[in-house]
Amino acid sequence: MPAPHKHHLLSVLVENKAGVLTRVAGLFARRGFNIHSLAVAPTEDERLSRITMVVDVESAPLEQMIKQLDKLINIIEIDELAPGKAVARELLLVTVRADPQIRGQVIELIRIFDGRIVNVGHDSIMVSLEGAPDKLEDFENLLRPYGIVAIQRTGRIALPRIPSEVAEDTPPIRAVS
Repeated sequence: MPAPHKHHLLSVLVENKAGVLTRVAGLFARRGFNIHSLAVAPTEDERLSRITMVVDVESAPLEQMIKQLDKLINIIEIDELAPGKAVARELLLVTVRADPQIRGQVIELIRIFDGRIVNVGHDSIMVSLEGAPDKLEDFENLLRPYGIVAIQRTGRIALPRIPSEVAEDTPPIRAVS
């Protein structure tokens, strides 16, 4: 039997009001729940924000976290996003040592991972990379031998996958000339 996942992804729709994020974070802190990553921003409806949290279920059962969150007055909806049923992305900015002798190797690694060089110095390069968390982990691990000077990741954002099945009464999509 496979081991249960240590981290779970929650998408929490909240009212876009001052103090909501503080109340959510405070709830987790008071209960001793661990947040692995957190991202929040307004949605397509300016009255709402979406909080995406990766939570550590070793600190408390997921059901308990959801029940406690649901008690907060500004919470509209809570969804657990299953790994295969969501698209998750992160952004990574990293400054890596790249003196002239090894710069070509670092640039080739950046190219392989579809990263972007956003700043260059005499002996270092700053890179931006967007992608699935595993891709960022792999990239970070391959950069470590060169010498990471500084690194920052945004934390995960995610939305449910769009269903791929088409209803029978849906007309086919036609290209416009």
